[in-house]
Amino acid sequence: MSSPHLRLRPDALSQDVLASIVVFLVAVPLCVGIAVASGVPAELGLVTGIVGGLVAGAMPGSSLQVSGPAAGLTVLVYEAVTTHGVAALGILVLATGLLQVGLGLVGFGRWFRAISTAVVHGMLAGIGLVLISSQLYAMAGASAPGSGLDNLAGLPDLFTRVTGPAALSSTAIGVGTIAVLILWKRLPGRLPGVLPGPLVAVALAIAAVALFDLPVATIEVRGLIDSLRLTGLDDFGLLADLGLLGVVFAFTLIASAESLFSAAAVDRMHGGPRTQYNKELIAQGAGNTLCGLVGALPMTAVIVRSAANVQAGARTKASRILHGVWLLLFAALFPAALGLIPVAALAGILVHAGAKLIPVTTIRPLWREHRGEAVVLTATALAIILTDMFMGVLLGIGLAVVKTAWETSAVRLDVDEREDRVTVALSGSATFLRLPLILDTLEALPKDRPVELDLSRLRHLDHACRTALEAWTAHSAGAHASTDGGGPRGAALAAAATDGRRPPEPGR
Repeated sequence: MSSPHLRLRPDALSQDVLASIVVFLVAVPLCVGIAVASGVPAELGLVTGIVGGLVAGAMPGSSLQVSGPAAGLTVLVYEAVTTHGVAALGILVLATGLLQVGLGLVGFGRWFRAISTAVVHGMLAGIGLVLISSQLYAMAGASAPGSGLDNLAGLPDLFTRVTGPAALSSTAIGVGTIAVLILWKRLPGRLPGVLPGPLVAVALAIAAVALFDLPVATIEVRGLIDSLRLTGLDDFGLLADLGLLGVVFAFTLIASAESLFSAAAVDRMHGGPRTQYNKELIAQGAGNTLCGLVGALPMTAVIVRSAANVQAGARTKASRILHGVWLLLFAALFPAALGLIPVAALAGILVHAGAKLIPVTTIRPLWREHRGEAVVLTATALAIILTDMFMGVLLGIGLAVVKTAWETSAVRLDVDEREDRVTVALSGSATFLRLPLILDTLEALPKDRPVELDLSRLRHLDHACRTALEAWTAHSAGAHASTDGGGPRGAALAAAATDGRRPPEPGR
């Protein structure tokens, strides 16, 4: 029996065909641009787009989101290719795909939704800044110094070196491409909705170079078959390198998180079937496994092409499968057309894409309403720029965990001073993170009256606090704990403080 998502009525089929053409027109310049920016042949970007359509697009998971090479992985792929060589790309992507399939099979897909949105936005902001800084050099026809920090530091010098016909022409093409992308959707009429901005920008750039005979670099065409490199069994030996394993984990984390967050966003755009996250993770893993076998770029679900698919009226997954068919036909029949595209135009497209990754409009309200989230976002982005993608994301996740632990360990101390005694009532969660506050409050109490600790309103009392409070009551004359707050540990502490016996260890 066929899948219910593929039972097409004639009107649905026509909508899917039209949507697939729109997505194909959006995908071509993005696939090629991401490949060039990643330091690999342009054809490999098309291969990943083809696999994203024909393989991931046909598998269950999400119905309307589109997969292919993503700008979010460009920086990491470039660093991997620069450090380990293009030959290592296949095994890195293959291992990523197998790991994704395994995670999906054990039901880990839904847990990617638990990643802090501040970390994700910080990751994308860091990627966007690094992508912009590297592609500004390509727009000017120059070579980037290397790391994200070096690229940013070298921008003032780059602006002073934009002289001569070649550099000025390349910069003009790049700036013009960005201007077209910004202004295209603001034009009146139906044309902006029919023709994608990236395609129009690239077409105008090609026309300008031909018309004015501009001395700018264009894409080097190698041919689809010549660009592929099959991954063999010998390549698995490369994974003995711990550095390469770190890259695999970074690929897996970022590609999976970006795909599943994209799926959640796309689900909000349409009223069709919701994403099955574990199946979508398996689909992404299958696509990356095949991409790795042929040495192509890693694949993720991409929000720009997915949004274009929904907005073009797609009804079923047939639209994303057909977009892969059109990419295959283009790569097979018109490969020479890639050689007409100016590198500066693709750099302009990626600068524009990088800027859209930076959540400029949300940072200020986030700072006002959720300052801790804003700190996590900013720290993640800065860490990616200063170190690398993997360390930046790990730092962001660590900060998010610490922030959550701090917020959930809130404890309140209510002090009631009377002539005959002082009562201190603790409520909330008493953890080691709040221990300085608790001890400072207790040590500042009057010494001339007995102190009673009321633990009845504690939701949680961890070992560090229990031990510290036990020691404090033992050394404070007249101090004792009352009630059984804080669970068994609170009861044990109360007993010890009252009659001098040491509380039993948990489990005894």
